[in-house]
Amino acid sequence: MKDIEIVPFPPSGYHPLVDFESWRVAVLRPCEDLLPENLNHLQKHLYTDEVFVLLSGKCALYTAGCEEIPGDIVKTEMRLHEVYNVKKGVWHTHTLCEDAEVLIIENQDTGDENSPKYPLSKDMHNRILELEKE
Repeated sequence: MKDIEIVPFPPSGYHPLVDFESWRVAVLRPCEDLLPENLNHLQKHLYTDEVFVLLSGKCALYTAGCEEIPGDIVKTEMRLHEVYNVKKGVWHTHTLCEDAEVLIIENQDTGDENSPKYPLSKDMHNRILELEKE
């Protein structure tokens, strides 16, 4: 048994790094799917909050309430080394600049089966594109 597990950050996208009992540490790095023009859905997690920490670059976090159908989209420009806790059931997505790195702490069992996605309507997508310009 090793005393320390060392896991490098992968080059792009979302990747779990360490799972232990009920928690997971993951990283989110830029990828084509997270470019503002390519966003196509919001997601929410049914059983857990999700914590984000911006380590470098720029990341915008978009939320849209916690009703059955997403509401008004709100932009939160993340600041370096601050903790952002998206509460259970809140619709959300992100956009990242090319040098961004976001640390994610979540339940180990967070996945597609308990994280529904909602397709962005044209109006919702246009709202995100407008907010990106601000």
